[in-house]
Amino acid sequence: MNIEEPNFKYIRELSGGDEEFEKKMLSILKNELPEEIKTYKNHIENQDFKQIAEIVHKIKHKISILGLEKSYELAITYEKELLSRDMSGHANFMKLLTKMSIFLDKA
Repeated sequence: MNIEEPNFKYIRELSGGDEEFEKKMLSILKNELPEEIKTYKNHIENQDFKQIAEIVHKIKHKISILGLEKSYELAITYEKELLSRDMSGHANFMKLLTKMSIFLDKA
């Protein structure tokens, strides 16, 4: 699956040009996402499907904030699959998390 490129378009729309707001949003994303990825990986190791679905749900909001509309739909589907103990979306979700991490590291 081809994953779209993260962007700041939505954050800029929200901020209305307020650069302090944009910096604060970026800071929150940079602080929270690595922890959430770590938690996601721990739950994957333990095969705790309910907890995996919960962390995917949390990360889903960051996917949206980074303007990843198609990936947001992917996360919705993956979250539902997890509740049925189906992890087939894991590889694509990991690609998405990697892409988001690289984007935030460069920002």
